[in-house]
Amino acid sequence: MLSGALYHAGDAEIQADAAAARDWMARYNAAFADPAARGALLRERLAAVGEGAVIRAPFHCDYGYNISIGAGAFLNFNCVILDVVAVSIGEGTQIGPAVQIYTADHPREPEARRSGLEFGRPVRIGANVWIGGGAILLPGVTVGDDAVIGAGSVVTRDVPPGATVVGNPARAPR
Repeated sequence: MLSGALYHAGDAEIQADAAAARDWMARYNAAFADPAARGALLRERLAAVGEGAVIRAPFHCDYGYNISIGAGAFLNFNCVILDVVAVSIGEGTQIGPAVQIYTADHPREPEARRSGLEFGRPVRIGANVWIGGGAILLPGVTVGDDAVIGAGSVVTRDVPPGATVVGNPARAPR
C-alpha cells in the first residue's frame, strides 16, 4: 500500500492499522478543549508535526502515520485526509474547514475495481499555501508554495507555485 502498488483494503494488517487510527481519532477529537493534549496526540500518531502546527477537531484520517505537517500549519474544523500513502503539508499552510485530501485511488478497469483492489498516489502541499473551505484535493496532486485554492474547488491536477485556482475542476481565474 505504502509503495503505491495495488492492495486490498480488507487485508488484516491494514484493518488493524485503520482500527488503531479510529481509536486515536476518538481520543484526539475528544481533546478539543486541551491544546497541549492535542499537540501530544498529533506527535504520537502523525509522521511529522512541526512546531506550532494545529489541527482543529473534529479531524478524520485513514491511518495518520502517513501525514506530515510543517511548522505553523493550520487545518480548520472537519478536515478529512485519506492517507493510504504520504500526505505532506508545508510550513505556514492554512487549510479551511471541511477540506478533503485524498490519496486513495481505484483502478479504472471494471474488473480490477470489482476485485476490491485499490492504490494510492501521494499529495504534496507546499509552504504558505491557502486552501479555502470545502476544497477537495484528488490523489497525486502537488500544490506549489504560495498557491491559493478557492473555497469549494476540486483540484484535479498540479497547482504551480504562486498560482490561484478556483472551480471544478480548479483552474486559474480568467
